[in-house]
Amino acid sequence: MDYLSISSALSFYRKPAQLKGTLAELKPPLVSLQDETPLKPIVPKTTSKQRPFTVTYLINSCGLSLESAISVSDKVQFQSPERPDSVLTLLRNYGFSKTQISNLIRKRPMLLLSHPENTLLPKLEFFQSIGLSSNELARTLSSDPTLLTRSLENQIMPTYDFLKSVLLSDEKIVAALKRTTWVFLEDPSKNLMPNVTYLRESGVPQSCVSLLLTHFPEAVMQKHEPFVETVREVKEMGFDPKKSTFVLAVHALSGKGNKSIWERCYEVYKRWGWSNDDILSAFRKHPHSMMLSEKKIMKSMGYFVNEMGWASRAIAECPVVLFFSLEKRIIPRCSVFQVLLSKGLIKEGFSLTTVLLPVEKRFLERFVMRYQEEVPELLSVYQGKVKLEGL
Repeated sequence: MDYLSISSALSFYRKPAQLKGTLAELKPPLVSLQDETPLKPIVPKTTSKQRPFTVTYLINSCGLSLESAISVSDKVQFQSPERPDSVLTLLRNYGFSKTQISNLIRKRPMLLLSHPENTLLPKLEFFQSIGLSSNELARTLSSDPTLLTRSLENQIMPTYDFLKSVLLSDEKIVAALKRTTWVFLEDPSKNLMPNVTYLRESGVPQSCVSLLLTHFPEAVMQKHEPFVETVREVKEMGFDPKKSTFVLAVHALSGKGNKSIWERCYEVYKRWGWSNDDILSAFRKHPHSMMLSEKKIMKSMGYFVNEMGWASRAIAECPVVLFFSLEKRIIPRCSVFQVLLSKGLIKEGFSLTTVLLPVEKRFLERFVMRYQEEVPELLSVYQGKVKLEGL
């Protein structure tokens, strides 16, 4: 897209003046020129030369749409491509795709004016040095390029040093970063440090603190007072601070969003006849059972209760089964179980855990290969190739 077409297009984005009142009202009043206060000239933020050049560059070099380029040009302007070109070259050398570059520039356009070697390169080198691959680096930073606007010496490195003191390995730091870039964006002394300290004072061992910060850093980054309240609530529910379920429960109850999900799950389980004790028991055994979607709970419970005839409250005794894939694990295994039961090859006493918990190799050995002679089609039933009605 060339300079003239951009200039023409920009004219269409100027809002027309609003006309109000009758034609008579629009006539200028008769006033003395001596009494009229001189108006200050309107000075545009950018000249007509600067803005179209910037928009043209954003479209041709950064892959932005015309509308996005016009919007972005309100935040950044330049007359020479030299600095932006060097920034784009650096990003391409680090594996950023065209789409990722477009996303990054749309979110943080001022990065185009950063000094590539003095400002951007040291940050890219640092994150690669702690274990982020080129693909992970490009994906993470294009998703939230705010990290590239932070000082390496004053923000990124001090945060890294604190995370290393808790997580002990770069691999876990990278895992936390991929979970949320905010772990590097917020001053650790504000909430992260006091929250980690409080967990330790509450008797949570290093391994569990590390587990929470690695996989659910957003939970540890909650404001300190609400975080303390959550930890106390989890204690009151009977969780043992020395077990991993304690920090998983902290995660499940951290923040308004997670608490809202918890309450919704509570109501869904109630509809299936679970008592308050059943729900709390399931929560203690598998805290993330209170973070499932309503659709997932309803589909799995519907199959267990309506198709398999198992008691609803029996699921509360082994809530982990709610996490299994209905199509890939639950239905194939339960289909095998139903065939064997109908042919009298096994007794009804088998529990949910016996059927659904074993790894696939163990399940196949115990329930499929073992009965191949009696039921040759059993493997096909497991693979979904033969329907139960045909047996």
